[in-house]
This record gives sequence, C-alpha cells and structure tokens, in this order.
Amino acid sequence: MAKETVKFRTSIGGQALMEGILMRGVDKQAIVVRRPDGELETKVEPIKALRQKYPILGWPFIRGTVNFIETLVNGVKALTYSASFLPEEEQGEPDKLDLWLEKHLGGEKAEKAVIGFSVFLGLVLAVGLFFMLPTVLAGLFTGVVKNRILRNLIEGVIRIVIFLAYIILASKMKEIKRVWMYHGAEHKTIFCYEKGLDLTVENARVQSRLHPRCGTSFLFIVMIVSILVTSVVSWSTVWLRLLLRLALLPVIVGISYELIKYAGRHDNVLTAILSAPGKALQLVTTAEPDDSMLEVAIAAMKEVIPAEEGTDKW
Repeated sequence: MAKETVKFRTSIGGQALMEGILMRGVDKQAIVVRRPDGELETKVEPIKALRQKYPILGWPFIRGTVNFIETLVNGVKALTYSASFLPEEEQGEPDKLDLWLEKHLGGEKAEKAVIGFSVFLGLVLAVGLFFMLPTVLAGLFTGVVKNRILRNLIEGVIRIVIFLAYIILASKMKEIKRVWMYHGAEHKTIFCYEKGLDLTVENARVQSRLHPRCGTSFLFIVMIVSILVTSVVSWSTVWLRLLLRLALLPVIVGISYELIKYAGRHDNVLTAILSAPGKALQLVTTAEPDDSMLEVAIAAMKEVIPAEEGTDKW
C-alpha cells in the first residue's frame, strides 16, 4: 500500500455509531445520524473534559486512563443517542429495568443511570474477558512452566487470541458490519481533512481506511504493553496475580496512550512498527463505506473543525 502523504495531523477523532458518526474536536463534538427517512440528524455540543477542571489529569501517563474513561462514557452516550433513531422494530421493547428506572427516576436521570451502568458493565466485561480470564488460564500452566517470563508470554498470547477471536466473531454480525463501514468512513474523512483536501465524497472515497491513531490500534498496543509490563512482576498465587493485573491496568493504559500519541505524531521506523499491528487489525474493524456513509462523516467533521486554523494540530 502506498504511503499516506499527510499535510498535518489533527487531534480530531471519531467513533462509528449505529447509522452515524461521532466526531470529537478541540472544544466541541458532533453526532450525525442518518435517520430512517434518509435525512441527517445533527447534534453539536461543547466538550467538558475533566483535565480542564483538574489540570493534573492532563499530565503524561495519567491522561491515558482519564481519556480512555471519558471516551468510553461519551461513546456509550453517542451510541444510545444514535440507536434512538433506529426503526421501532429494530429498537425492541424496553426491558423491565428500563421501565423501573423510568418510573422511579424520570427520563433524564434514568438515561444517566442506564449509561452509567452500561459503562460499568462494559469495563467489567472488558477487564474480565481480556485480562482476568487470560490470567486464570495461564495459571493452569504454573505447574508445568516454571519460567516466569515464559508464563507471562503464554498469558499474553492467550490474551491476544481472545481479543482477536472477539473482534472476528463480532464482525460476523450484520449490524456490526455496517458499523465497520461507518468506521471506514470516519478514517477516510479524517485523512481527507489532514491532507488539506476539500471535504467531498469524491476526495474522501480514495483515502485509506486504515489510520494509525485508531482506537483499535490503541487496544492492540494495550495488549502488547501488558505483556511487557507484567513480565517484570512475579507472583505466588493466581489470586495475587489477578490483583497485580488490576493494579497495573492504569500503568498499562497510560503507557499505551503515550505510545499511540507518539505514533500519531511521527513517521519513523519505530512508529511504523507500533502502527503495523493495529492497521492490520483495522482490515477487520473497518470496511469500505458507501457514499451515503461518507456524507455522514463529512457532515460531522465540518461541525468540529476549529475556527482558528491549526488549533487542532496533534
């Protein structure tokens, strides 16, 4: 694949939604959703990052975990919003929990409670599936493999296999395939903007759908960093190993964030190595979008481009 020629690197990032795109700029974010009638629904709101109120949360190695949690919360909110525009037959009937929350908390509080629970559940499932389960499975080799580094390597391989299996299985779902297409539209539009081209469907269509600053790349780097970080600690029991993994998670996420940030800003051998696994994985987590999807991504991008040129430089 030909090397991408980028005019500059923007800090604007996005997320694929249900028939829509979230673009997050310097001081505001935009959600654009394709309604069932074909029209676009646009929602623009200011960004209130925690680091603006508490500057320490923006320090290197701390900002990674904070940014990850903020991204997760905003992502769940945006997904919930985009899903509200799906045809009623696709939304399904509200479950008993939704009805109970609506009755006892009211609409706005109920929505916040559902989002909070979704974020908590997502974190628990992610940590359990991608960190705790591999640790437990690797513990089965304790009596056979005595070398600590080799046991950590086995655990890392198990973690990566579970992660890849999860991604591949998810890609088989019809709804997820369309999300992958919007994911591709998001990347193409960002590349188009970074090259200084007019934001048109024609210009965006020919761009690469593989971007080095993608969240998929970040997650894969987390997997690799976890192998390196955990290789320097030892344990005597499975339970101690589980506690160590939980305690080291902020460290792993913090280091991974700084690496993906570095990779997004530079072009050299190291960044090419850092970006390669994530880009390869994006062959699964992105797909070629149709023109209507590119229109959605372009509409979202236009809403968050800063008035002062260059203030979004990465």
